[in-house]
Amino acid sequence: MKLASVEVIPYALPFKEPYVTARGSLTQREIVLLRIRDADGFEGLGEAVPLSLRGGVTIETVVRELEALGTELPRTFEGLSLPARCAVTTALLDHEKRRGATTSERHPVRCNATLVTGAPKDVAAEAERWAADGFGTFKLKVGAGEDVAQVRAVRAALGDDAKIRLDANASWSLDEATEILSAVEPLGIELVEQPVETIEEAAELARRVSIPLAGDESIVTVGDAARAIAAGGFSVTGVKISKVGGIQPGLRINSVLPAYVASALDGPVGIAAGRRLAQEVDATRAADARLAHGLATQRLFASTIAATECELRGDLLHAAPGPGLGITIDEDSLQHHRL
Repeated sequence: MKLASVEVIPYALPFKEPYVTARGSLTQREIVLLRIRDADGFEGLGEAVPLSLRGGVTIETVVRELEALGTELPRTFEGLSLPARCAVTTALLDHEKRRGATTSERHPVRCNATLVTGAPKDVAAEAERWAADGFGTFKLKVGAGEDVAQVRAVRAALGDDAKIRLDANASWSLDEATEILSAVEPLGIELVEQPVETIEEAAELARRVSIPLAGDESIVTVGDAARAIAAGGFSVTGVKISKVGGIQPGLRINSVLPAYVASALDGPVGIAAGRRLAQEVDATRAADARLAHGLATQRLFASTIAATECELRGDLLHAAPGPGLGITIDEDSLQHHRL
């Protein structure tokens, strides 16, 4: 595909409070915006979120990959890292829909609250703030603090009706996971995401505890999903579009292992693409079998680069207006946050 221009713009969004997980602490999220334009002026937006805290490629590598493409995009993107591939395929989809001035049917998707690890009383207080805004599912980051005490505090604060899921980011050993999950089983945990590092460890853990286990870090490809099904550990998986390479790989994973869509702390373009994937995932199952998606993370940022973006109303994420993904960029804000 021949383009008139390609812009690769690295930028960073600051968090309101440090984002603390078992894999470290962040004060800002570094993101790469890709903007393509054709000769008629139609644009397409994509984003890549390098997952360097997870051992993935750096932002410098993603920028180099995207800049090397130039204005003559190849037919396939097999040589690109998965975050870069996500940016390109998202931008092409956005461009196609904008050029055709088309929008697909857009239903809101339900989202979970995201609670970073901390002192139990602080985590419980934050959960109450999300609950007051209409959230009913709460994802608690664990593995870097008083795990059992945090879960107990959140359950006590929210009552019995709230859905609580945990995310250990593969930080527990098999024995640690067994001990901690056995302690919190009576608290009614919806699922625990990536409690241990490997698919094989998850299969053994599933034989020891009754809480449903979800994949994340260990599920990157359809092959990984198939291995997880065969092993019998994970019953579902979280899917991040920058981690798996875009919307279509996410749908393929969901066809093998039921998925919910999570944010890699994406910017507004990534959230819009994730929302689109979440809507398609929801369409593959009955309403009462749908899981909340982890796409409400725009609440964690102190600012945005978007003039229009997806809107949270309670725990429902609504599509941005307009054709394509519907995102328009606030050029002054983008320049302010540019790296």
